[in-house]
Amino acid sequence: MLVDDDHPYVGMWITEDGYIRQELLPDGRYDEARGDRESAYTGDYMIEGNQIYYEDDTGFSADGEFRDDVLYHAGMVFYREEDR
Repeated sequence: MLVDDDHPYVGMWITEDGYIRQELLPDGRYDEARGDRESAYTGDYMIEGNQIYYEDDTGFSADGEFRDDVLYHAGMVFYREEDR
């Protein structure tokens, strides 16, 4: 699913400690880095309202929710990179 470049959720999301960085790309792909391991997880995502659904390239799926410009996903909390 393509997401507009100016969609409010496209961009870099990062945990408070900076260890996990998840980039939501406008082409419906995501790229997640962990520590110094770039592209630790990659796959597709889809956004419906404030919900996000992931399917990584190995077939694993997960979901998350955006609330008050914060992303909650798999027990983690992500902030926009520029807001951290």
